[in-house]
Amino acid sequence: MPESLKSTAIKSWHVQHGGRMVPFAGWEMPVQYTTGPTLEHNTTRQIAGLFDIDHMGQMEIRGPDAEEFVNQMITYDVRRMKLFDAHYALLCYADGGCVDDLFVYKLPDEKSKKEQHYYFLAINASNCEKDVAWVKSHSLGHRVEINDISDETYMLAFQGPKAPEIMNRLTHINIEKVPRFTSAIDTIFGDIPVLLGRTGYTGEDGFELFFPAKHALKVWEGILEAGKADGIIPVGLAARDSLRFEACMPLYGHELSSDISPVEAGFSFAISFEKDFIGREALLKQKLEKTKRTLIGFEMVEKGVAREHYPVLKDGREIGWVPSGMFSPTNKKYLGMAYVFREFSTVDTEIEVVIREKPVKAKIVKKPFYTPAYKR
Repeated sequence: MPESLKSTAIKSWHVQHGGRMVPFAGWEMPVQYTTGPTLEHNTTRQIAGLFDIDHMGQMEIRGPDAEEFVNQMITYDVRRMKLFDAHYALLCYADGGCVDDLFVYKLPDEKSKKEQHYYFLAINASNCEKDVAWVKSHSLGHRVEINDISDETYMLAFQGPKAPEIMNRLTHINIEKVPRFTSAIDTIFGDIPVLLGRTGYTGEDGFELFFPAKHALKVWEGILEAGKADGIIPVGLAARDSLRFEACMPLYGHELSSDISPVEAGFSFAISFEKDFIGREALLKQKLEKTKRTLIGFEMVEKGVAREHYPVLKDGREIGWVPSGMFSPTNKKYLGMAYVFREFSTVDTEIEVVIREKPVKAKIVKKPFYTPAYKR
């Protein structure tokens, strides 16, 4: 492993328990355990899985102008949010390309008697420093305090249909009163303060937990022990990727990037065009005029695995490319997503993916490949 890689506080636990460590976004992370990614994937779908995702970043934005400033920076209108709400949103460049995608939380500000709330942003590992610098570069003239709290904050994900039931045993609050896309502040395993977000990246119900980093091992082992009889297991990056892929959730650098807009990706639900924000004019133009390319899902008809960057053809003409493709453990099919010219995006359209310089037949299918729990 390169010496420059960062490690999470429970790296030694992963190694001792069979975690295979790999470089990811500047971090050394467990890609899988001895159970293997397919079992980890299926266990998350059927029971629940626990993910160490402390490579992710966290940012706080406080101050008298916090709401106005955050609204200028991100695509979603935070004025719609109630206290403890959480919502998917994006930071965009002026041309509509993505700086990053994120979750924004509106939380009560216990540090200030004047401001009633502040904003907490969960951001991607590979973009953490860039995101913080981007936000700070636009803060001149705004009465805001921007803090990167990634180092002192630990982040875990606990995902799966059994996760709410198990988490209910560990908290003082009634988890049923924390709906999807909201959050709660509580304590866990004694007096460890925790922010519980009813959010996730797997298509399942569950939580993302934020708490002081010094308690990482205690919380990690505590959750695994609490769900041991139910059959929960630790889950690595490989299954995390296949889970989000089935739900057609974007991975920055694949379905989203500085060259790909959220309108092209089909995430207009996270864009509030009625307010001003960086990138609004470009994105509104794309929405009104329709983008040339759009994100589709496809199924391999002939044998082959569609990988990132593989070209997509229609009648011998190159019409797009693949950002993500793999075997779907839930569907037991080889599936993929592709950016293609809009005129070729109709479901059941026959296409070809170039695999090892050979065109292989596929067809366009509906997205997502797996219906997320909150949409059922």
